[in-house]
Amino acid sequence: MKNNHFAPIKDAYQLVQGAKIKGIRHEEIFELGHYDPNKRGYTVYPYEDGVKFDDFSVIVSEKELKNHYVIEAVNVNMPIVEQAAVTSSFTRLGLAS
Repeated sequence: MKNNHFAPIKDAYQLVQGAKIKGIRHEEIFELGHYDPNKRGYTVYPYEDGVKFDDFSVIVSEKELKNHYVIEAVNVNMPIVEQAAVTSSFTRLGLAS
């Protein structure tokens, strides 16, 4: 996962469930969960070696995500059929979360 390209979070529309984020100063990678309107933040789960750990989560505000985290860059120009093929190959190997 260290070889993936991460980009700054510029807009809340980038913050979708399942997105991989990383702290600017740290190498830990997290997976973004759902937005909790009551707590005004996003649920964030630890992510390592293709596995999301559901037993631990934290709530992080949108402002903190924008200031202290970067998000995995996604190629939005790739056709949906190709994206599904890439995802299904990981699922067959048991690497998808």
